[in-house]
Amino acid sequence: MGGIHQRNRTAFAVAALLVLGIAQLASYLVNRLLPLHDTYVVNGVLHLTHIRNTGGVFGIFPGNSLLFVATSSLIVLALSIYLLKSPTSALYHFVCSGIIVGAAASNICDRLVYGSVVDFIDIQGIPGWHYIFNVADVGIHVGLWPLLLGTILSERRALQVNSEAASPPK
Repeated sequence: MGGIHQRNRTAFAVAALLVLGIAQLASYLVNRLLPLHDTYVVNGVLHLTHIRNTGGVFGIFPGNSLLFVATSSLIVLALSIYLLKSPTSALYHFVCSGIIVGAAASNICDRLVYGSVVDFIDIQGIPGWHYIFNVADVGIHVGLWPLLLGTILSERRALQVNSEAASPPK
C-alpha cells in the first residue's frame, strides 16, 4: 500500500507542477509578447487575444482578484490535503486532481503577479461563443471531466457488483 500511495502522491505532484509551469510560461509569454487587447490571428479558428480577467469564470464579479486568490487558495489547499490523505489507490484521481490543482494555482499566480488572470485563447466560429480563456482553464477541464466520468463509472460498477452479490443464486 505504501508504494502505491507514494506513486499516487508523486503523480499528483508531477501533474500539478507540470500544468503550473506550462500555464505560467504561457501567461508570461503572452504578457511579454502580445500587447493588452491586441490579437494575433493564428488561423480562421484560433486567435490569440490578450485580455485580463479580474473576475471569476466567464468574468463574473469583476474587480475581485484578491477575493478569488483567497477562495481559490483555500480550495486548492483543501483538495490537496484531502487527496494526499485519501486511502484511494486510483491513480487517475491523483493525476486528474493534480492537473486541476496546477491549473488553479496558475490562475492564483496570475492574480498575484499581474493583478488579474491573463486570458488569450480566443476560439472563432462557434455561434454564441465569445469567451477568451487560458491554458489553466483548459487544464481545469482536462482534469475535471475525466475525474467526474471515471468516478461516475466506478460508482456504477460498484453498485452493479453489490447488486449482483446481494441477488440470490439462480
